[in-house]
Amino acid sequence: MNQQFKIGIALIASFLLLMVGVYRIFTGQLDDLPLFVAFIFAVSGLIGVITNGWKWKNGDS
Repeated sequence: MNQQFKIGIALIASFLLLMVGVYRIFTGQLDDLPLFVAFIFAVSGLIGVITNGWKWKNGDS
């Protein structure tokens, strides 16, 4: 498992985390997930998508 593969998996996981948070914020569904936690998911997912995408684009190892 090389470094680019690990960054790709982290990028996908961050994107999914972002989507769960944004889905809860905009739709109001997923009542088990408090709105505070949804904002934390959205912010941390966005930070993860930006940093992992940047690392993957630059080919950092």
